[in-house]
Amino acid sequence: MRRHLLAILAVVAVVASAAALYVIRARPVHDAGHPPDALAKLVFEAIPKNIPAVAFVDEKGRRLSLASFRGRYVLLNLWATWCAPCVRELPALVRLQRALPRLTIVAVSEGHESSADTAAFLRSHGATALHVYLDSDHAFLQAMGAFGLPLSVLIGPRGRERARALGPAEWDDPQAIAFLRAATTTAVAAPAS
Repeated sequence: MRRHLLAILAVVAVVASAAALYVIRARPVHDAGHPPDALAKLVFEAIPKNIPAVAFVDEKGRRLSLASFRGRYVLLNLWATWCAPCVRELPALVRLQRALPRLTIVAVSEGHESSADTAAFLRSHGATALHVYLDSDHAFLQAMGAFGLPLSVLIGPRGRERARALGPAEWDDPQAIAFLRAATTTAVAAPAS
């Protein structure tokens, strides 16, 4: 009888441990709290999802995709020159990039301007540190199901969407930087990305 009871307890312990590990593994590893107010629009995915394979071009007309950035944390930012909130957050994205060099900012213009015009626009708005990326056919907007700008998507090193923010955010706020630093720490976040 005692052996039978111990066997049942052992099975219950194994099942409980497996269930606990499943729940812990399924929970986003960045779940150390909610984003600060500066990132209130940033909503994390319960389970990271694949990013659509969309092509865009750089300032030299070379076709790229987000697969080019695989292995790194990326903040994809879709913006346009005619979008006032987008333009206001460009310098904040530059400051975020400087504060978190392991986070690659990929700011893709959804306008119809040429690469030279886009580069001049970035220069005139204090955002020369951002590379020129263009999506003039709006493939990203369609593939991402976006209905407005700016749209920012945090992508993990395995190419999966971790979080998205529709609308502007205060990317350079000290609490936002600290939160994103924790969320993009490879040793912590890579397993679920």
